[in-house]
Amino acid sequence: MKIGIDIAGGDFAPKTTIQGAIEAQKVMSEQDVIVLIGDENIAKRKIEEYGGDVTKFQFIHAPDVLDMDEHPVRALKLKPYSSIAVGFQYLAEGKIDAFSSAGNSGAMLVGAMYSVKPITGVFRPCITSVLPKDDGSVGIILDVGINADCKPDVLYQFGILGSLFAKYVYNITDPKVALLNIGEEEEKGNLLTQATHKMMKESSDFNFVGNIEGRDLFDSSADVIVCDGFTGNVVLKQAEAFYKMLAKKNMLDDYFSRFNYELYGGTPILGINGNVLIGHGISSSLAIKNMLLLSLDIAKAGLPDKIKTAFK
Repeated sequence: MKIGIDIAGGDFAPKTTIQGAIEAQKVMSEQDVIVLIGDENIAKRKIEEYGGDVTKFQFIHAPDVLDMDEHPVRALKLKPYSSIAVGFQYLAEGKIDAFSSAGNSGAMLVGAMYSVKPITGVFRPCITSVLPKDDGSVGIILDVGINADCKPDVLYQFGILGSLFAKYVYNITDPKVALLNIGEEEEKGNLLTQATHKMMKESSDFNFVGNIEGRDLFDSSADVIVCDGFTGNVVLKQAEAFYKMLAKKNMLDDYFSRFNYELYGGTPILGINGNVLIGHGISSSLAIKNMLLLSLDIAKAGLPDKIKTAFK
């Protein structure tokens, strides 16, 4: 596998991206290669500076950089030799098996939609977040930001996408899919969740276990939790804030330490014709390392092909 990463992406790039790539390479097999996309001269110099082996990596020279605040569509057009634009070109041409960046998230979304494109039949691609469970396992929640407003059929598809992701990447057998709501009863909630529950209840596409409430997010009630992107983003940011507060007060234990986003690295965009991951702008080298390893797991799982089969 060839796993591409934008070395210019992120608030602390290229230091954190190069350091993370070096650490990821140490635990990857010789058959899997990290492809560094950006200024090749800078990349090679930084690898040597941080004690890495230049011969262990491949390079794609892309000298331009997209700033975090640039308009995504305009930036991709005006900077065709930026690391993000070139990364998507190579991914679309099959020259790399996955592409990730902690850079301009808007450009990453635009590139995913217009370069590799959504899978036929998928209404709205989405992004996920990991939920650490109190029994030591993990679950996922989707969407967490792309789709603030959704219709029932979109949420229904999130159930399919999340179930496939949980099954083939996290190796969860027959994932339990739940709808996030304000009560367990099927008549609870707003018009969106009521209509979605009716659709999901009749589904044979995934293992629907009903509604769950916010208090059930971190227990074993469900493996996949479906919600609109507005709600999911509120949940995600609340969990991040809770982790920061506990860390600040030196109150972290083994369980709450698992809320550290650095352990999961990034989030894949589900429902597109390629493996694309978006990292946090403040990603550390540990986050970059784990984003690369997740990229590799997703690429080896052949997730887009699994999704294509499900949506035929």
